[in-house]
Formats: sequence, C-alpha cells, structure tokens
Amino acid sequence: MSRTAKILGTVFILFWLLTALAPGLIAPGDPLAVDPAQAFHAPSLAHPMGTDESGRDVFTRVIHGAGDSLYIGLAATALGMGIALVLGTAAALAPRWLDGAILCVLEALYAVPSLLLALLIIAFTGPGVGPAIVAVGLSTAPGYARLVRSQIRSVKNSEMLEAATVLGRGTWLKVQNHLVPNALRPLLALVTLGIGQAVIWAAALSFLGLGTPPPAPEWGAMLSAGRTYLHLAWWLSFFPGLAIVVVAAGATLIGRSLGGKVNAA
Repeated sequence: MSRTAKILGTVFILFWLLTALAPGLIAPGDPLAVDPAQAFHAPSLAHPMGTDESGRDVFTRVIHGAGDSLYIGLAATALGMGIALVLGTAAALAPRWLDGAILCVLEALYAVPSLLLALLIIAFTGPGVGPAIVAVGLSTAPGYARLVRSQIRSVKNSEMLEAATVLGRGTWLKVQNHLVPNALRPLLALVTLGIGQAVIWAAALSFLGLGTPPPAPEWGAMLSAGRTYLHLAWWLSFFPGLAIVVVAAGATLIGRSLGGKVNAA
C-alpha cells in the first residue's frame, strides 16, 4: 500500500476521533435546534451541508453524529473480540471433544449472514443503542473466534511454546506471556477493519429504525430520514452517507497497513 494511502487513512480516522470527542470545536451549534423557516436550504456558505426538513444544520448534525456512530462501532467491535477471545482460546486449548463442540457452534453461527444475525438479535432485545451494540458485537464474534482459535493453535504448536515448556513455565505463564500475545498480533489488522464494518452495520440498523432513535444525529438515522426527501434535497442523505464511507475507508486503509506490517514481521 502506498504511503499516501496510509497517511490519508490515518488523517481520516484522527479527524473523526477528534470530532467524536469534541464536536463542539468543529460545529459549535446545537444539532437538535429547529428552525422551520430555514428548511431545505441547499448547501451554502451559511450551511455547508444544507439544512433538513426541520431547518436543522446538516453539517452540525453530521459532526455531532460522529460520536454515536463511532461509539457503537468501537463498542460492538470490542464486545465481539472479547467474546471471540474467550471462545477461541477455550476451543484451542480444550480437549478435542470440547473443541469440536465449540467449533460446530461457531461454524453454524458464521454461516448466518452477520447483518441477518444482528437483526434476529434485535428482534428479541428491541431497538436502541445498547441492543445495536450487542447485536453487532455478537454477530461479529463467530468470525473473530474462528480466527483466534486458528492463531492460538498455530502458536501452541510452535517451537517457542516447546521451549517455554522445557524451561518449566506453568500453563498460565505460557498463555499470558507467549500464547495470547503472539496469537493476537496478526488479528490487530482484522479488528481495525472490523471497526469500519461495525460502523456500517450500526448505521444499517439505525437506517432500518432499529438503532439510535430520532431525532438523534446518528448517520444511519439521518440517511433514513433523508431518503423521503431525496428528490427534493439530495444533501440530506449524501453527506451522512459520505461520512460513513470516509470512516469505513479510513479504517480499511489503516487495517491493510497494519496487515502489511504484520506479514512483513
């Protein structure tokens, strides 16, 4: 990957992280402020991304919406990887019969499309930010767990672990100091890619009305609201969609860069 692509990916992600942590620095206005007299104004100097059907500034809403969207993406990825670490490590270190049982469950869940699995979970838990995080996290866990299991099994049979055994290291020390760190290093790139994917899925759930409820300035919810007026005000859906694409592209560029470093190492 070119150096320019890596720099762009890093800049994109750093910008959105700053936006999520301190949106008021970039857009000090109120994302929920309504002004019907300003409804459906096209992008201009006063409103760089136009206004929506209630006269709210789209730029302000997109900037303030970064917090919700990235929070769901990061929290869901952390949840999915946490579950994957437990299941993948247990499967890799367990007796063969237990490994086979866990692997069968993981394969069955992995065969179900992740977004469909998230929708099934939402159907039981109900809509909302918390359920969206749980749904996206649980739907990504099977894929992560299979990779964790594969990585740990490959490290477990390495000469490094054999040397630790010869030196009399206990099981816990081997797992803590050798097995888990060396097995997880290659997964760092995958987790980075997963954040971008989780943001997209969280936006998809909000688009379907199953994530962050309106009028919160969440990108997927803004996309959903804007589609009604697509023929009249294209900017209502274009700019939230662009934000989702930029975050996903930035995470992908960084993930591919990390993947290249891991392979080179």
